[in-house]
Amino acid sequence: MTTYETMPFHLETERLVLRPWDESDSAGLRALHSERGTGTHTVEYVRADIAEQLAATATTGIALLPIQRRAEGDFIGYCGLIIGRTTLEEPEIAYELFQRVHGHGYATEAARAVLDAAAATGRTRLWATVGTWNTPSLRVLAKLGFARDRVTVEKNGEVAWLTRTLP
Repeated sequence: MTTYETMPFHLETERLVLRPWDESDSAGLRALHSERGTGTHTVEYVRADIAEQLAATATTGIALLPIQRRAEGDFIGYCGLIIGRTTLEEPEIAYELFQRVHGHGYATEAARAVLDAAAATGRTRLWATVGTWNTPSLRVLAKLGFARDRVTVEKNGEVAWLTRTLP
């Protein structure tokens, strides 16, 4: 198994700051999860989710990071690398943002910073998996240079698997 550098956990772009999770992110993450339409998690559940994210980061050296807008200082979602349906050697890029900030290029901007961070670890390829119905997310991935590898069918519908080679 190849050894990779630890991903940088503080990323900054022109408009965004991506940083490690903090317990103070609980309310924002809870609200983001509730936007999915699958119910609202308890505060304890969300705090446990954040603790799991921090523990996974310590173990794997990759992270899913909260996104804050620089000017407003507000939590708008998250972006980062996860094992997900893939492997530590070729992780998945993942992101989710509040609907109120869709259409402003934040997902693309945050994901570009994460791509650079992934390349800095020495990895050569990333994956993304997304429901085929999720046109906005597929557009973000296309802008980032991801190409469709295959489509699988899961219990919630079709999932597109995309890859991107890193420099």
